[in-house]
Amino acid sequence: MNKFTPDEVIAATRLWLDKAVIGLNLCPFAKAVQIKQQIRYVVSEATSEEALLADLLRELQFLQSADPEEVETTLLIHPGVLADFLDYNDFLEVADAAVGELDLEGELQVASFHPDYQFAGSDADDIDNFSNRSPYPTLHLLRESSIDKAVEAFPDAANIYEHNIETLRALGHEGWKKLWV
Repeated sequence: MNKFTPDEVIAATRLWLDKAVIGLNLCPFAKAVQIKQQIRYVVSEATSEEALLADLLRELQFLQSADPEEVETTLLIHPGVLADFLDYNDFLEVADAAVGELDLEGELQVASFHPDYQFAGSDADDIDNFSNRSPYPTLHLLRESSIDKAVEAFPDAANIYEHNIETLRALGHEGWKKLWV
């Protein structure tokens, strides 16, 4: 059983989105969909990978059929499963296979966020990892057409990763902690 209610999980995720993702401009595309209330927040009650996969399949189908003016993207937050980052990272292959199984390649994709996110070749405590650190394990379901439009509108999109590293290194661990005080 999860120790937080779905409302608390969503509130923590919204706070992270507002303070870190939008506040630090880690994703220049996030603010517009947040302001337009086009982000669907779904808390999975899953406690197994199989149950999470069922939720993921359902949410991929929902997003694919939803009007983008109403729901542009989905955050599938799953606090009860895949708390271990290595298990979560392995599950990303399952998530990508689910996109393929539903014949949604080129239409939808899954981005990854986790409280212990760690880029390959980095140390666990490297501040660089914090660009993908969320309060709970989260699968971010995105429309590829939206990504294409955002990249057209933001010509420096290829530099986002480098910008995030610079921002986080300037902020440091102490600055990151102060965001949440």
